[in-house]
Amino acid sequence: MRWDHLGDDPVAPADTALFGTDAVTTRTFDTPEFRGITFHEVRARSIVNRVPGASRMPFEWTVNPYRGCAHACVYCFARKTHSYLDLDTGLGFDSQIVVKINAPELLRGHLASRRWQGAHIAMGTNVDCYQRAEGRYRLMPGIISALSDHANPFSILTKGTLILRDLELLVRAAEVTEVGISVSVGFTDHELWRTLEPGTPSPQRRLDVVRTLGEHGIGCGVLMAPVVPFLGDRPEQLRETVRAVAEAGATSVTPLVLHLRPGAREWFTAWLRRHHPRLVGRYERMYADGAYAPTWYQRRITRQVHELAAEFGIGPGRRGAARRTPVPEGPAQPEPTQLTLL
Repeated sequence: MRWDHLGDDPVAPADTALFGTDAVTTRTFDTPEFRGITFHEVRARSIVNRVPGASRMPFEWTVNPYRGCAHACVYCFARKTHSYLDLDTGLGFDSQIVVKINAPELLRGHLASRRWQGAHIAMGTNVDCYQRAEGRYRLMPGIISALSDHANPFSILTKGTLILRDLELLVRAAEVTEVGISVSVGFTDHELWRTLEPGTPSPQRRLDVVRTLGEHGIGCGVLMAPVVPFLGDRPEQLRETVRAVAEAGATSVTPLVLHLRPGAREWFTAWLRRHHPRLVGRYERMYADGAYAPTWYQRRITRQVHELAAEFGIGPGRRGAARRTPVPEGPAQPEPTQLTLL
């Protein structure tokens, strides 16, 4: 594995190592939730990453304590990052997890630096910081505590229910700084969830997170992502999802149509051939021009979701609130080499 060329800072020189091979400890755990997963524990040299200047992302700084993700979402755009380590972007991405075990202490030191100006920090923008590994490594309590102690604004995007473990910390943080939470729920279809997002909590459990956060005074938006063409985009499916989001008390809903970047595209296509072979040709035509669905299709989905949101009494995600909710944008996003190094 090319550990010596894993850089968290996408603007750093290519030969700047994040950590060397002598700093990697590999572990496996013979418990049901971690069976088949290998953890590579590393002591990182940096943890706060600057988003490239060409990016249209609504935040400038990120923290990512993990690489790889046991959520195993077939479409995950971050799969390509595993190839930088000579790791497989398919099953390897799902089962070879890099853990930056010193992330909390690194962050605390960074926030204490005189050069740091207290900018907003987004988390969960690459892989989920509340994936299963977090249940064992418990990096987020230290990260949230450091941000809270420095009154540093931050946001979290997650598919994980484990965030509720840190509910008390989040409530305390919200008393001293701006805290934005967004939960990703692209659809409520049970069968689609079981095959497309096999390692995640069910959509209903994620919506329970939205409800619980709201009951404790933390407004939570929903990133309705991905809306999956031909499988999750029928009007009745969109209606059911937005209805469930509204009933959970979400403060906003922001749709994002499936995008297929290199690494994810190949894995998703293999999944499509196994589960929905009749759709392969339709997908090839829809994504013939690149990673994103055609603009007309994205606009149609956005319009439908916003109309449903208004009907059910919730507003769409607002640009004025973008810094609080780490929501990737559609075609305006940079190419994979600009973003997935985060």
